[in-house]
Order: sequence, then C-alpha cells, then structure tokens
Amino acid sequence: MQAVTKEIVNGLNVASMQEAIDAMKSDPGAGKLELRAHNRWVGGAHCVTAIQDFKLGGEEKKTRKQLFELHGDEPAELLGTDTGPNATEALLHALAACLNATFIYHASAQGVEVESLEIELKGELDLRGFLAVEPGIRNGYSHIDVKFKVKADAGQAKIEELCGLAQRFSPVFDMVSNPMRVHVNCEKV
Repeated sequence: MQAVTKEIVNGLNVASMQEAIDAMKSDPGAGKLELRAHNRWVGGAHCVTAIQDFKLGGEEKKTRKQLFELHGDEPAELLGTDTGPNATEALLHALAACLNATFIYHASAQGVEVESLEIELKGELDLRGFLAVEPGIRNGYSHIDVKFKVKADAGQAKIEELCGLAQRFSPVFDMVSNPMRVHVNCEKV
C-alpha cells in the first residue's frame, strides 16, 4: 500500500493503517491474528455463535465492549424457524463484508474517495449433497457470483484495479477460493 497525504479517507485513519503496516514489516509476528467463535445449538436448526475476544500479535485482546451474537437457522421451507440466516447465507455475508473492507482499505491507502460501495452475491448449491440423497453431489456452493457496484472519485480502470486488490487480499475470498486445512476434534461431554 502506498501512503496518501490525507489522514482520514473513507472513515479510515490512513496514518494509523500505515503505522500498523510498518510494525508488521519490522515484526512479522505483529500481524498474527487468532479469531475465535463459540457456537451452541438452541434447537431444531437454530444455533447461536458468540464472538468477542481475539489475539493479535501474540497478545490477548479484550477490548471489545460487547459480545457479538450471530444467529443461524434455516427458513421454514428447509425445516427451520427462520430466526437467522442459514450458514451458507452467512458465508455470503462474510465474503461480501471481507471484500468490502478490503476494497475500502486499499482505496483509502491510495487516496480514492468512495461515495458508495455495494456488493451483490449469489451462490448456488444442491441440497441433495447436504442431505446425502445422491452420492457425488457437492454439499457446498458449486459457484458464487460477485458483483461490485462502486461510486468513487476514480475512473473505471482504477475501480477494476481495486476490485482485483479486494479479491487478491481478502482473507475470506482466499478461504473460499483455495483449499485449507480444518482440524476437527469431537468429544462427548
């Protein structure tokens, strides 16, 4: 990211962002982030995930004043009670939120003022995979379509560059686009 002269761009303190980047360059451990989520089943398809504390640069952070609770459920058509989006919808939200933040961070670092940014996502999956109706059917999304709608003080080429940077540097885009290890431990309590 290159430095800009204006300190606040798109609501982000660019000087503070540059300080964080410089700290990570001098100490790569400063960029290590451990995020946590605690999920519990409520009933039927309804569950709640709690998110609050995290670890940054090897240090425990308890700076969030509130506990975030995310509800997951299924619509009635899928035997749920519709108290929250289902997990695959939440994945679309996570991808959109991460692409959004990544776009804004890189736009801000380059001094591009964004007036509005909307991201529309659409994913398709086949429930026969989830319900083990037919072997060989993938149980996750077969694909996700993403559409950026950007109004900014930049031309089309710069907006396309920023869309590319959002894809290249978004952690969630990386996770859904590339294989990763997931370690699972199951214990009876």
